[in-house]
Amino acid sequence: MNRVLLVLAHPRPGSLTGQVAGRVRARLAAAGFDVDFLDLYAEDFDPRMRPEDEPDWANPAKPHSPEVLEHMTRLRLAEHVLVVFPVWWSAPPAILKGWIERTWTYGFAYTDEGSDLTVRSMLWLALAGSSAEQFATAGLDRHLDRQLRVEVAEFCRIKQSRVRVIHDSTDAEDPLVLARIWRTADAIAEEFIGHAAQ
Repeated sequence: MNRVLLVLAHPRPGSLTGQVAGRVRARLAAAGFDVDFLDLYAEDFDPRMRPEDEPDWANPAKPHSPEVLEHMTRLRLAEHVLVVFPVWWSAPPAILKGWIERTWTYGFAYTDEGSDLTVRSMLWLALAGSSAEQFATAGLDRHLDRQLRVEVAEFCRIKQSRVRVIHDSTDAEDPLVLARIWRTADAIAEEFIGHAAQ
C-alpha cells in the first residue's frame, strides 16, 4: 500500500488551509492510500534548531533528539509526502521551515553519497491570498518552486516533486470563489494520486 505523509502547517485546523488538507486527506484515503497525518501545530512541533539536532559535517551518523528521530521515522516510512501550507511573507510558515531544518538533516535526508529517504514523490500545496497574476508578476511562483522543489526536494534526491498554488484564498467567503478553490484542490489531489500510482 502506498504510504503518504500528509503535513499540515497552519495554527487553526478549521482554517481554509486546514480544510483543504482534510479534503485532500479524504481523497487519498478513498483512493486506498495509507495516510500518516502530521499537523505540526497540533503536535506542538518545536521549529527551533537545538544543538543536539544541528548537523555535524564530520559525523553524519550523529544522534538526534527523540522528537527529531520520531519525525525521521515518519519520513522514512513514507513513499510520498504532501505538504499543505499558507504562503506568509512570500514563504512557508516558520514552523514548516523549522521542520525541514531540524528533520531533513545531513546524514539522513542528504549525504555526500545519497539519502536515507525512500520518498518517491512530493507535492507542496500552498494557499495564497493573491491572484495567480499578482503571484507571477511578483515572481513568487518561481521563488517557491526554487525554494521547495529544487532546494529541498531535488537536493534530497526526490526526483518527482511539484509545487501547486491555490490562489485568492482570502476571498473564500464568496461562494463562487470557494467552489473554485474546492475544484482546484480536488484536481491537485487527483494529479498527485495519478503520479503516485505510477
